[in-house]
Amino acid sequence: MKKQAIAVGFVLFSFMLPNKASAASFDQLYVFGDSLSDTGNIYNASGKTYPLSPPNFEGRFSDGPIWVDYLGNQLGLKPTLLTDINFTTIPPTPIPTQGINFAFGGASSGLDNAILPNANLPGVLQQVLDFAGTLQANHQTADPNALYTLWGGADDLLFVNPKDPTTPISNISKALNILAGVGAKNILVFNLPDLGKLPADQTYDLNPTTLSESTNEFNLGLATTVSALSENPDLNIISVDTYSLFNQASALGLTNVTESCLSNLDICNPGNNKFLIWDGLHPTTAAQKVIADAALAAIDAKSVPEPSINLGILALGAFGAIGVLKRQQKRSALMLAGRVIDAQLSHTTVEN
Repeated sequence: MKKQAIAVGFVLFSFMLPNKASAASFDQLYVFGDSLSDTGNIYNASGKTYPLSPPNFEGRFSDGPIWVDYLGNQLGLKPTLLTDINFTTIPPTPIPTQGINFAFGGASSGLDNAILPNANLPGVLQQVLDFAGTLQANHQTADPNALYTLWGGADDLLFVNPKDPTTPISNISKALNILAGVGAKNILVFNLPDLGKLPADQTYDLNPTTLSESTNEFNLGLATTVSALSENPDLNIISVDTYSLFNQASALGLTNVTESCLSNLDICNPGNNKFLIWDGLHPTTAAQKVIADAALAAIDAKSVPEPSINLGILALGAFGAIGVLKRQQKRSALMLAGRVIDAQLSHTTVEN
């Protein structure tokens, strides 16, 4: 599936997307990111071979629903997977009415996939560019009553260059500014948990100290971007501090924060466990529910723009910005990923 085809197809149905939302509510949910937000795009693109399901849950990188599912249920919205849309029909089917999930497992923060760089699958910035480019080509703006979520940067540090937080900072900052530039008003943005504490660090022979330092630098850069954007009275920037959330996991009932649930199935009960991490890299569904609850709390703590009022009276500031500092192509293409894919499948890659 080529990115160009995605963009062309999107042109056909973009005119039909709803333009209004009820007061103080979101009418659509748009998701941009990596495996932390992917509810099945890479699974569909791989011919339903990756991630291996089971033990993963229905193409998600977890043992059950992920935060997108939980938050969507709480908001009454279920975004359509990009890869579930048939672009060969006019208009494409199904026509998304509750938003679109653009996230792909393994997405870098930039233009391509960090794990499958030759698979022509979009990174986080490319996902946003495709979305924004289509709107601009049709002289449209983003639905101001939708919620846009963006979470990325981890895959850059885990699989590209753990010593380079500058590139993902730049890419995620560009993506946020592009969304704001095309008219998105409500943007939910996540920082990174401490990647130096992931159980998979030993599996991938990564230096925990380096990853922790790069995580902190990335979160600092992201906080700076969020703070700058929050000075725009037309924007409702909502931050979710997953760095602090993961550090407080034990107090939230997730008592095993150092081991991979998947590698301890004798004591791990998928879907109902006390583990923070499922496969060495990704949160368990129990942790995903905690993330979704934190996101909803952050949303509730912010004013939701209403189309009938002056956006200038909305509350400013980035919720939790200081907390940030604490914190397919073909099956053959997947086989070429070699040791990285094999290692991930053996444990069974939020996205940068």
